[in-house]
Amino acid sequence: MPTRLDIWLWAARFYRTRSLAADSIDAGRVEVNGQRAKRSRPVGIGDTIRVRKPPFEQVVEVLGESEQRGPASLASTLYRETAESLKAREALSAQLRAMGPPVFREGGKPGKKERRAIDRWRRRS
Repeated sequence: MPTRLDIWLWAARFYRTRSLAADSIDAGRVEVNGQRAKRSRPVGIGDTIRVRKPPFEQVVEVLGESEQRGPASLASTLYRETAESLKAREALSAQLRAMGPPVFREGGKPGKKERRAIDRWRRRS
């Protein structure tokens, strides 16, 4: 029996809650077999799912169905990430690591008074 897309994403541990999975689907961040899907779309073995969680994107092939969330070791048996997706994700991760942490102006982040001045300036623009 096919499983709903939002339940499968939750059971496979792509999202912490089913409502987060549903919100992501509604926002168009999840595609099944190259097409935008609704949360109630049935997911079967062999389907290809693209999950975008900015800045990362995963393309996985469904290997199993589940309507219950179990341990991570069981969830990892429900899908297999494609080799291209894995390489792209690792390359992006390395690129982000190489960029380092964000750099603030000398003296650190803006203080309360400076933030208010910035807000006033933005409202005028």
